[in-house]
Amino acid sequence: MTAHTDRLNELGWAPHFSDQLSAADTASLQPVRVMAVHRGQIAVAGATFAGLISPHIPGASEDSAHATVGDWLLLNPNLQIARVLDRANVFKRRTPGNVRKEQLIAANVDTLFVVASCNQDFNLARLERYLVLAREVGVTPVVVLTKIDKTADAETYAEQARTLQPDLDVEAINGKDPASALRLAAWCGPGRTVALVGSSGVGKSTLINTLTGSSDILTQAVREADGKGRHTTTVREMHRLPQGGWLMDTPGMRELHLSDAPEGLAEVFDDIVSLALECRFSNCTHDKEPGCAIRPKLADGTLDPARYARWRKLVAEDGANALLARRRSRS
Repeated sequence: MTAHTDRLNELGWAPHFSDQLSAADTASLQPVRVMAVHRGQIAVAGATFAGLISPHIPGASEDSAHATVGDWLLLNPNLQIARVLDRANVFKRRTPGNVRKEQLIAANVDTLFVVASCNQDFNLARLERYLVLAREVGVTPVVVLTKIDKTADAETYAEQARTLQPDLDVEAINGKDPASALRLAAWCGPGRTVALVGSSGVGKSTLINTLTGSSDILTQAVREADGKGRHTTTVREMHRLPQGGWLMDTPGMRELHLSDAPEGLAEVFDDIVSLALECRFSNCTHDKEPGCAIRPKLADGTLDPARYARWRKLVAEDGANALLARRRSRS
């Protein structure tokens, strides 16, 4: 194995990407990975080149054609982007304030750390949104509960998180303690990419500093009244981890809108979806129709009404946003 290949593998190169290269591509273009997205520039790294380049891609018109952090690109000899390689997966959301555009968040992720804090900002509905997002694109989610040093009841928070999905990995840590953060090392091995998401104030920047052994990421104090913080991350970027992997940081997101995520919803809420398939009518609203399989389970306590209500809300939101997206694509 050459040093060239070794370096690419360190950056997360995989057969999914190499299989997209023709002999002509290999002879004339070099693959690089997007390590950070700045305003007007992107930082890339490859086997022989690392630096800032223009994000402009000739002929690119769709938002999805532009590069985001984690992408693999092919550069021509002039260090211009020839094309973006097909992604293994991509996270995106509706652009705030513009329902007609989508914002790319991160690409080519192996594991999604869904960060929540053990305080009043802990929110099961928010966690479920992230789980649906991860499952929809085939990325393994791990719920990371922070600030266990601020509570005597961390296990209660962990137990609540585990109710969201069978076999869900949940790790409760003190983000300021390197020994505690090592509980996450299993997902941070050589060439592996971990994305980190969660609302502001849950300790993402502190956790990044601890995992990377750095103090480069600014942190902000959390308001004691409601446990919320202000955004401290403004650049999407990847940080090298001591275990050889990469940790991808994204700006804090208070809202994550679902759109065209039926598989993610079906996996996270598989118990409810299975019940709904047993209803007499395929278009059952689970309200007054005869032969409904869900209402009896709600009545006898087998199905948690709060979980059912969250499922209904997410299904409605996903359907409405998917319809909006289809209308947008036709306009």
